[in-house]
Amino acid sequence: MALIVVNESSMELDEKLEQALPKVVRAALAPQWNPEDVEIGLTLVDDEAIAELNEQYRGVAGPTDVLSFPLFTKDELAQIAAEPGLHPERPLLLGDVVISVETARRQAEEYGHSFGRELAFLLVHGVLHLLGYEHDDEASRAEMRAKEEAVLSATGWPR
Repeated sequence: MALIVVNESSMELDEKLEQALPKVVRAALAPQWNPEDVEIGLTLVDDEAIAELNEQYRGVAGPTDVLSFPLFTKDELAQIAAEPGLHPERPLLLGDVVISVETARRQAEEYGHSFGRELAFLLVHGVLHLLGYEHDDEASRAEMRAKEEAVLSATGWPR
């Protein structure tokens, strides 16, 4: 799997956290996708940069914690998974996730857990959006939350 990490933030990640991020993505992809068949971009930014993206793409002023930019709908991904010949390029670029490390740090303090755990949660959340998960209603929110918690527990980042 190619997880392409671009750190545009003012904060350096420690080596342990850098090594943990691909593991989190692999767990989020399973069992639906073979991690070797996909590529995901992750950009770490500060609040100012994510606020610009939030305004531009969602029409919402101010920073947010994570934004996802999927290249396929859930239905398109289901078709591609069922019939790989429909999209033969491998690795398949699923899209990009952008995380504000400043917001992640604040939220970690607010929720009483580590920055690493918050970053892992936001990455899982973003990847699940790339896979077509949403949280528009109670049922979809519960499904997404259950998957998030399962991935975080499996990768050593439980609540």
